[in-house]
Amino acid sequence: MVSTVGFIGLGNMGAPMAANLVAAGHRVVGFDLVPGLLTAARESGVEAAPSAARAASDADVVITMLPEGGHVLALHREQGLLETARPGTLFVDCSTIDVADARAVHETVRKAGHLGLDAPVSGGVVGAEAGTLTFMAGGGTAEFARAEPLLRAMGKKAVHCGEAGAGQAAKICNNMILGISMIAVSEAFVLGESLGLSHQALFDVASTASGQCWALSVNCPVPGPVPGSPADRDYRPGFAAALMAKDLGLAANAVRTGGIDAEFGLRAAGRYAEFAAGGGGTADFSAIVRSIRERAPQPSEVSGASEAGEGATGGEEQSHDG
Repeated sequence: MVSTVGFIGLGNMGAPMAANLVAAGHRVVGFDLVPGLLTAARESGVEAAPSAARAASDADVVITMLPEGGHVLALHREQGLLETARPGTLFVDCSTIDVADARAVHETVRKAGHLGLDAPVSGGVVGAEAGTLTFMAGGGTAEFARAEPLLRAMGKKAVHCGEAGAGQAAKICNNMILGISMIAVSEAFVLGESLGLSHQALFDVASTASGQCWALSVNCPVPGPVPGSPADRDYRPGFAAALMAKDLGLAANAVRTGGIDAEFGLRAAGRYAEFAAGGGGTADFSAIVRSIRERAPQPSEVSGASEAGEGATGGEEQSHDG
């Protein structure tokens, strides 16, 4: 069934998602605050609207893909979006935002006489371009059923995770796993380097043993073992470290609010925040291996410490012998 879709937010993720909807036969009316992005979207068949409200005015479904929860809330509360849309319009927010913000958006949409679904994505820019994203949806069963054909046009999988905010909850939990595992894989490679182990040897073992995980086998943080990974492209993202820092920050907020004992999640959030603030934010999140390597002692330092230790032991032995 062909739908008219209002699409707001045509950046690195939103533009290819909107293009895939056009390719699937849907009419897409788009808006972005950056004129150049709107111009670029026209080339893929997206109709340009002069405002977000106009993009929503004739839509069956309105999809938003924005950087932060504050942007999503402001859009729904202050820019005439809900007042302009036809009654019963379905609003699908694919941004990654705080669970509390997602629930607030749901309530705002409901009070205005519309339907809502939070549906953040996993798969990054590559997945958006290839149409292989995974959507994690929160909201009613009927809302999910109505949105699913559109989600399928933009991705390979859509999972209904539960009621309002459940999609965002699944997203931050998933990315907490990913952030922690990438740090663990990176630490293992740096340890292997210090022990004289080649990247390929460690990969060949861990990728077919109990160390196997997505951060190793698909997004390997060192060049060589996985051709085409960001590490083989000088860490061009992929999924930028700044976005991982943002998602882990959302997870950390939820951890603290809920009083959850999630030590490694909090530490991962801190490491990525530090890495992004230190200039690594535009690199792929697997570039965290660089900061781990930089903190490791140089071979000469390790050698010097070893020699110093041997000397001290020898002195003690001589003392006892005497």
